[in-house]
Amino acid sequence: MTAPLMALVFAITSTTSLLAAPLSREAVVERLRSGVTDLANLEAPATNLSGLDFSGVNLFGANLKGADLSNAKLTRCNLDVAILRDAIMVKADLREASVFSSVLANANLSGADLRGARLMGNMERANLEGANLSGVMGASDMRNQPMGLIRLVLRNASLRGAKLNGAELIRADLSFADLSDADLSDVDLSRANLTGADLTGAKLERTTLAGADIHNTIFRRVQGLASVRGLESSEGRDAAIFER
Repeated sequence: MTAPLMALVFAITSTTSLLAAPLSREAVVERLRSGVTDLANLEAPATNLSGLDFSGVNLFGANLKGADLSNAKLTRCNLDVAILRDAIMVKADLREASVFSSVLANANLSGADLRGARLMGNMERANLEGANLSGVMGASDMRNQPMGLIRLVLRNASLRGAKLNGAELIRADLSFADLSDADLSDVDLSRANLTGADLTGAKLERTTLAGADIHNTIFRRVQGLASVRGLESSEGRDAAIFER
């Protein structure tokens, strides 16, 4: 096959892939039942996929914008580069899933289980109220940033009452996030952006804030403030709001 012909075939194949029709719930169910474990680049936006078992399935680059994944099992899934903007993931099971460079802005993950998951991407304005993020790996790796800083963005997100104990959130953006009554015990927030975040009633036992930006951060009625590490080296401490 000549080089020009090969290029033409590649172009046609790529175009066909880009124009692939979205799959219905029935079509996805059939694929899962047949034992398919590779659903990379799945097109299923705004599709009802609630309660389905995707455990261990490769969903790399999947377009699930606005999809309903409530109560879905997504344990150990590869959701890297996936589009989950506006997705409904209430009580979804995402334990040990990889969610790298993905978009979950405005997604509803209230009550979701993300224990041990790798999170790195845009979760701006996401609803994570009551979610379990214990042991989440959301720290930026400065040794692997070829295209600029890739970090976990939870700007304006709601994490009210969420469990984040033991999570790695180095350099994460939590500006203006609602972390009231959240469990932040043993969380590493070194160099994280907590500008304007609300930590009212949060548990801060052994939390690390070294180099974190805490301008206008609210620390009212927090538990374990005396055990916080690195508070003296945080930025904007004088502008933070502590209970008097």
